[in-house]
Amino acid sequence: MSKNIVLATDGSAYSDAAAHCIADRRLLTPDITVHVLHCTPDVSGEVEVFVGHADVAAWHKEQSAKAMASAIAILRAADVPFEAHGLVGFAPERIVQYSRSVHAEAIVMGAHGRGAFFDAVLGSVANRVVARAECPVLLVKAAKGA
Repeated sequence: MSKNIVLATDGSAYSDAAAHCIADRRLLTPDITVHVLHCTPDVSGEVEVFVGHADVAAWHKEQSAKAMASAIAILRAADVPFEAHGLVGFAPERIVQYSRSVHAEAIVMGAHGRGAFFDAVLGSVANRVVARAECPVLLVKAAKGA
């Protein structure tokens, strides 16, 4: 039986580094299914009134597909089994909720590493996931120049 690993991605080089970490299979067992996640923020009901629910749903789907594309390509090239899931809402909360729902062994995500000041002022998805997750969280930094 394979173990579930959650890969939270935002489409950045940092997320690609996290995908490579999984694809290289150096740290994680080979019998895994990776759940690639991207979370778009919810829009207010006022926006849906003017734009329409179907258009908002299409936008969410398109944004997630774009953000997950490179991580999916990395996993596919390494023949790592995966599922892709576009989520909507507050990213740290949704990532942790999803990881609980699949009984994830770990959450893997790229770390932007902006520094303590920016993270303290702006907050960090990674910091919030680490604080709330019930499973280990592996933060992967991208190589310099990535």
